[in-house]
Amino acid sequence: MQKRNRTVAVIGAGDFIGGEIAKKFASEGFTIFAGRRNGDKLAPLVKEIEAVGGEIHARSLDARKEEEIISFLNDADKHAPLEVCIFNIGANVNFPILETTERVFRKVWEMACYSGFLAGREAARLMLPRGGGNIFFTGATASLRGGSGYAAFASAKFGLRAVAQAMARELGPKNIHVAHLIIDSGVDTEWVRQRRLEALGPNALDDPDLLMPPASVAASYWQLYQQPKSAWTFELEIRPFGEKW
Repeated sequence: MQKRNRTVAVIGAGDFIGGEIAKKFASEGFTIFAGRRNGDKLAPLVKEIEAVGGEIHARSLDARKEEEIISFLNDADKHAPLEVCIFNIGANVNFPILETTERVFRKVWEMACYSGFLAGREAARLMLPRGGGNIFFTGATASLRGGSGYAAFASAKFGLRAVAQAMARELGPKNIHVAHLIIDSGVDTEWVRQRRLEALGPNALDDPDLLMPPASVAASYWQLYQQPKSAWTFELEIRPFGEKW
């Protein structure tokens, strides 16, 4: 494994997409700083990355708290220059509009939009003095359209997309690549599988090509990172070849 004196911060390093992002960049020699709400759940990821010679620093992180985001990213940057910050918090919920409480709407916005703003701002604060870096945000189908029952989630994802777009226009000329990755598909996780079975019946999982492997999302982030600055992508939509859209 080629060692690089750079760090990658993964905010929202869950068991699936976030974990695969961490493993991909670790396999390319980057030091990983991984954060999620319950840091104890990162133990298997730490074990897996360290078993193949990678370096990872994992901890609990409430991305809605400004002081925690600042501390997390500052610690990553002090260890080695922060090369990539990936914001990967989802907050995907579905409630009919009359059942969408004030608390649900506010909490989803805090998790999927407000915390993304904090992460992007603080990553930019560290990258600007060096004149370079990469800030990537995970979006969803709801980033582009509001579906039935997704008023809270779609509004937050719409907002995150706007934050990312504004940042990209401001920071791109300063050599900071800001990108928004839209996952237009269900991702192959246990939660999504159960949701599909409940909604579509016992045959919902017969076609494996309709769910996206988390490793494919990580590969797309790696591709974004590798783009030359003469041909940066701001928005990348990905979906399985069997997905209808």
